[in-house]
Amino acid sequence: MDRTRDIAIEVVPDAAAAAPGTASARAPAAASAPSPAKAADGRTNIFDLDRPALERFFEEGLGEKKFRAHQVMKWIHHRYATDFNDMTDLGKALRAKLEERAVVHAPTAMFDKASADGTHKWLLGMDPKNAIETVYIPDKGRGTLCVSSQVGCALNCTFCSTATQGFNRNLSTAEIIGQVWVAARHLGNVPHQQRRLTNVVMMGMGEPLANFDNVVRAMSIMRDDLGYGLANKRVTLSTAGMVPMIDRLAAESDVSLAVSLHAPFDDLRDTLVPLNRKYPIAELMDACVRYALRRKGESVTFEYTLMKGVNDQPEHARALVGLMRDFDRRVQMKDAAKVNLIPFNPFPGTRFERPGDDAIRAFQKQLNNAGMIAPVRRTRGDDIDAACGQLKGQVMDRTRRQAEFRRSLQAGGGDAAA
Repeated sequence: MDRTRDIAIEVVPDAAAAAPGTASARAPAAASAPSPAKAADGRTNIFDLDRPALERFFEEGLGEKKFRAHQVMKWIHHRYATDFNDMTDLGKALRAKLEERAVVHAPTAMFDKASADGTHKWLLGMDPKNAIETVYIPDKGRGTLCVSSQVGCALNCTFCSTATQGFNRNLSTAEIIGQVWVAARHLGNVPHQQRRLTNVVMMGMGEPLANFDNVVRAMSIMRDDLGYGLANKRVTLSTAGMVPMIDRLAAESDVSLAVSLHAPFDDLRDTLVPLNRKYPIAELMDACVRYALRRKGESVTFEYTLMKGVNDQPEHARALVGLMRDFDRRVQMKDAAKVNLIPFNPFPGTRFERPGDDAIRAFQKQLNNAGMIAPVRRTRGDDIDAACGQLKGQVMDRTRRQAEFRRSLQAGGGDAAA
């Protein structure tokens, strides 16, 4: 796949109908109120609005009852309609108003490919210069979608393929939820009836907490019964450790938390995850404890990518056990901390290597013998570069903008760039 050429992207897909679903009135807590994003012609992109924002749009912008917003959400997220004229339970006058004031824009699949193991990857166009990757991973009894939050990433984690692409910008709410829409439509997913998409993980390209408002709004739509109806615990946000934003997430949302740890010592983590220099492990673990205490009975997952000769030695396992035991003690819950062991997935130009199977099993055994839950994540989609750490997309890097974004991250800000 040629990821270097500039591609003009048409972002309005053809309307497609699926069997209608049903929905209750349940909605998650509202995210902070957005300023509705505008399409190139000035119309509001409905994909940018969660339920409270869409209700305001109908009441204040169109002079309509807010239940009309509920009808439109079901047409878009349950039946995958993008043409207001197909929304037959809306009156003609309302459809005409919507045509004038709003649009349903979703990303266009520039490339999609299935792996031999059933994993599916899409290259989705965000604008004429940039594209991101989204991956669907089927498994027994579940289907997980790995969603991106930024075009590229500015954190510069040394073992991640996305970091080699540089950083361009944050994705809008529409561009985030649009990834879910594209995958769900392709899969024939019908919320509350035919669930092919059961879990979403914000583990694709980018640092989700650096794009806080747009990510939280998109996760609200994922969890809304008028959206994709996912349970809170089935939506997971993964962060490299933006401590202030973990606290803000605990206050404003209610999703599962995963933390990209990858090392139990600050000096090593400083090298692998440069954000650690701003928020070292002790501060990060404090924030995770606060998050767990707000979500009684729910665990926090710590991601640990195993790299040969780097972080896979017995002393690393012993230190990791110590961190996790201390976490359980402070949260006062057995197995409050879970560790996902991820064998490193190679990509062109990397200096890191995957440990041998014996080394992986030995590391896992040390953790299991200490009473820890520590599954080894099975590598999926590596034949199409869709495995963890391999996502690249197509990023029109802006060096100065990337430097500015990194400075903002070091200052501790979320939503560091539009």
